Amino acid sequence: MKNKSVESLRLFDNDLLEALTHVHPALPAIVWSPIVVYLYYYGIEIKGLPLSEVAIVSFVGLLVWTFTEYALHRWAFHFPAKSKFGKRIVFLFHGNHHDVPNDKTRLVFPPVPAMIIMFFLWQFFALFVPARFIEVFMGSFTVGYLCYDYIHYATHHFPMTSKVGKYLRKYHLQHHYQGRAAKYGVSNPLWDYIFQTVEGPLKKKVD
Repeated sequence: MKNKSVESLRLFDNDLLEALTHVHPALPAIVWSPIVVYLYYYGIEIKGLPLSEVAIVSFVGLLVWTFTEYALHRWAFHFPAKSKFGKRIVFLFHGNHHDVPNDKTRLVFPPVPAMIIMFFLWQFFALFVPARFIEVFMGSFTVGYLCYDYIHYATHHFPMTSKVGKYLRKYHLQHHYQGRAAKYGVSNPLWDYIFQTVEGPLKKKVD
């Protein structure tokens, strides 16, 4: 494990590729907020969904996001790769964050790969979500993603003085310092409780 005092790791020899891995924390909100507004506008104004249905679909979209957050973190970002290539991919997506957890420009996800992932998730969810609801569903799903991105950033760089904030900060930092077999939820611990991955061997106390 790298020294946590190191500000950043170089991931690519190519300067352009390296630059693309660094993201200003405001960028996801700038990119995704207009998309969310348009998706809700399309569902409400173009498709004419009543607000009661918008509320229900929004709740479902947020709930599905929480599971997606958990699943990606647990089974993709912590995938026990065996090959050199596999280990490199896992490191690029998430391992570097565990080596340098306070890198300010690598805590939010770069918009370009995020859009690619969202495109494929849209195609997948469209198999199950009725076409009438898909825009609002994806809008709320994206809101969930933004909440995750900024809660994650806050746990590393903001004091988070509220009761909930302190809980989430401690919970996530314990994921870093208790070992990697527990506490995969970042925006909430719901699926950790469902899948019984809350507990892990304590390696470092987090205040």
